[in-house]
Amino acid sequence: MKSLVVYYSRSNITKKLAENIADKINADIEEIIPKVNYQGKIGYARGGKDAMREKIIDLENLKYDPKNYDVVYIGGPVWAGKAANPVISYLKQNEGNFKNIKFFLTAGSSGFENSFKQMENYSIKPSKTLQLTTKEVKKEDYNLDSFLE
Repeated sequence: MKSLVVYYSRSNITKKLAENIADKINADIEEIIPKVNYQGKIGYARGGKDAMREKIIDLENLKYDPKNYDVVYIGGPVWAGKAANPVISYLKQNEGNFKNIKFFLTAGSSGFENSFKQMENYSIKPSKTLQLTTKEVKKEDYNLDSFLE
């Protein structure tokens, strides 16, 4: 089965998880790179504001076409109780291009359920979801087996 892992990560927490997933299943991996700068304190505030408004933003060109994959794993952080808008923008940009998707989210502590519902509004129903706190990812205190099967 051909797999693609697509992620957005502002602070490298989601990146660490995405790389772990890709390594375990020997998948291609793609970072979502927004044309909007979300780095630093101002970027953090802009990200929360954009996420609350579900603002669709422009993304840098992508290397991989999700239509060419049996399953696409899509992940990002939770911002202000919503999925980070670079992830929502990726889903919107690729509407109708997914055969099977799985979502993974990272957050300080909460906002997972609403974020998964929001992501589903821009795509198809995921076959599986995975939610991990920043602390769990940093300590590698998680098991991916059931998510990856």
